[in-house]
Amino acid sequence: MRELLKTHALPVCGEAEHGRQAVDQVKALDPDLVLLDINMPEMNGIQTAFEIRRIAPSTKILFLTVQECTPEAETAVRLLGAHGFVSKSCVGTDLIPKLKLLLDRE
Repeated sequence: MRELLKTHALPVCGEAEHGRQAVDQVKALDPDLVLLDINMPEMNGIQTAFEIRRIAPSTKILFLTVQECTPEAETAVRLLGAHGFVSKSCVGTDLIPKLKLLLDRE
């Protein structure tokens, strides 16, 4: 994933193996955007998103999930405090455009 982002000039300031580590990284690095897997150990992506929203309300959140992209799923993700999601099956086509849109880097 890091190489894909690097290829498109999208810097990665940190990585986390689980939700609690992601929250710690957000506290330490104050990123513009966090890409979160919904299925993570110790603290799932939904719990992590709520905590990130609490400690860093201006940080944008994009979920990465095995779920398919549907309007209903997009609405549910936004209710969780995220700015959208990308299905793992669509990473090759959807991830970079969504990240660039959220970062205003067209």
